[in-house]
Amino acid sequence: MNDVLKVTDLKRSFTQADVTIDVLRGVNLTVGAGEIVALLGPSGSGKSTLLQAVGLLEGGFDGSIMIGGEEAARLTNDGRTRVRRDSLGFVYQFHHLLPDFNAAENVILPQMIRDVSPADARRRAEALLTALGLGHRLDHRPSQLSGGEQQRVAVARALANQPMLVLADEPTGNLDETTADVVLAEFLRLVREEGSAALVATHNERLAAKMDRVVRLHGGTLE
Repeated sequence: MNDVLKVTDLKRSFTQADVTIDVLRGVNLTVGAGEIVALLGPSGSGKSTLLQAVGLLEGGFDGSIMIGGEEAARLTNDGRTRVRRDSLGFVYQFHHLLPDFNAAENVILPQMIRDVSPADARRRAEALLTALGLGHRLDHRPSQLSGGEQQRVAVARALANQPMLVLADEPTGNLDETTADVVLAEFLRLVREEGSAALVATHNERLAAKMDRVVRLHGGTLE
């Protein structure tokens, strides 16, 4: 199995009022192609910090992050943007959909940034949303969708550009238990069908057990 993600000795500290807080204390992690890994830990354990590092969304880290064989520390700003655009997909607890665009348009826009033709982008968006049970909601704006439907749109958006790795930060944390189960099942099914790998942060042991492998973040290191 080829590794799409390899993190080596990753460290991150924050200083507040002359006090240094070590959030990540030398994290080592690999995610193989097509593998879905649950990142388990309580709130405040550093899960989001780790995902921000892997997603190339924030600097200030020590250690190595390799995505698809590319060392993040050696990338220019344009290179980091390219990797985020072409190789990564993101799903957050709060969907962050664009409120003035309908469901299909929210999935079309990331593709057009990659210069996909409007017609091909729409076909891809409609196929993904239909696979998630939203074929009848394509023209609805986020305010017209339920929380579970909005998160399904966010999943489709994350997969729109066929990323090698999807990063999901508590993707069902804002949903009730029944809806969370349904959305997670659809997320896992679609990620597997698309052939992407995924790193999914959660504090929910029951949901984590549905994934291929579980790693636990405790005391700034992975167990």
